[in-house]
Amino acid sequence: MKAIVYTDTGDANVLSVVERDIPAPGPGEVRVRVAVSGVNPTDWKSRAGSSTRRRVSVESVPNQDGSGTVDAVGPGVSSVSVGDRVWIYLAAPDNGLTGTAQEYTVQPEHRVVKLPAEASLDVGASLGVPAMTAHRALTVIEGGPTRLSPGALTGRTVLVAGGAGAVGHAAIQLGVWAGATVITTVSGPEKAALAGAAGADHVINYRTDDVVARVREIAPEGVDVVVEVSPSKNWDIDLAVIKPRGTVAVYANDGGNHLDLNIGAGMGPNVRLQFMLLYTVGDEVMTAAAQDIGAALADGALPVGEEHGLPLLRFGLEDMAAAHDAVQAGTVGKVLVDVPTG
Repeated sequence: MKAIVYTDTGDANVLSVVERDIPAPGPGEVRVRVAVSGVNPTDWKSRAGSSTRRRVSVESVPNQDGSGTVDAVGPGVSSVSVGDRVWIYLAAPDNGLTGTAQEYTVQPEHRVVKLPAEASLDVGASLGVPAMTAHRALTVIEGGPTRLSPGALTGRTVLVAGGAGAVGHAAIQLGVWAGATVITTVSGPEKAALAGAAGADHVINYRTDDVVARVREIAPEGVDVVVEVSPSKNWDIDLAVIKPRGTVAVYANDGGNHLDLNIGAGMGPNVRLQFMLLYTVGDEVMTAAAQDIGAALADGALPVGEEHGLPLLRFGLEDMAAAHDAVQAGTVGKVLVDVPTG
């Protein structure tokens, strides 16, 4: 089979195409014939390593997310069967051999989830990191809910910073599906159109509008949770719009890695600052998220494509370097890599 690998960290040129033996699944493992590999910022960041080029401990296959068809199962597997269409999350948590940038990947059973008939393989490859992160952000509100379902967020107001990004897009869709009032911020009219197509109730252009005034107009008591992509830039805004005992859920560090906290301003309203990273959130939380996402999929709540607020940019397997570069450059939309059959 063909696989994309790297043995040194660095720019996208460290990626190469190799031929490898098709792996066999062991006990509790599932082999998936990958159809579509999804690329996220975490994928190019893992590949880049640090500013210093270094050798990795094993020949690594990138990309955490993907979709395809179950090709074989190991002893003890019961949740999926050969022939099932599935989506994969956290395929390469240790930067090892198991990423989705290859024709076949072997995964633990709990990281392989059935796709309902209503969901395409493109949708499946677009889930993983974005949808799991969005689910986590929407379930860390004080007083719950810890699970999402229709009506679970009724009466709650969510502010999604950067609604045209992949995580922002998923947060809008899951929030609307769960019954929240969803406000989002974007940087221009094109992104505003995408956020609106995703289903946001209110879209604010932060370059031209007074975000605090607009949010307070929509939600006079404040918002229950902020899904935050750029805390170093937005912290003052977050403090100004958060409801007492509200939560700022931080999943990225766009705009800077340091946050200057006004401690007193956060103490008064009992604001909760919740940092998030999927690799350390725990299997129980991830499994619950996968189940809720599956229910949303069955309801048709997580579509992708420009008409649904998330344009798809496609690359071939041998163009993986270009796919990684596109994500690193901040391309708007979801970068997908088609993995050919045979």
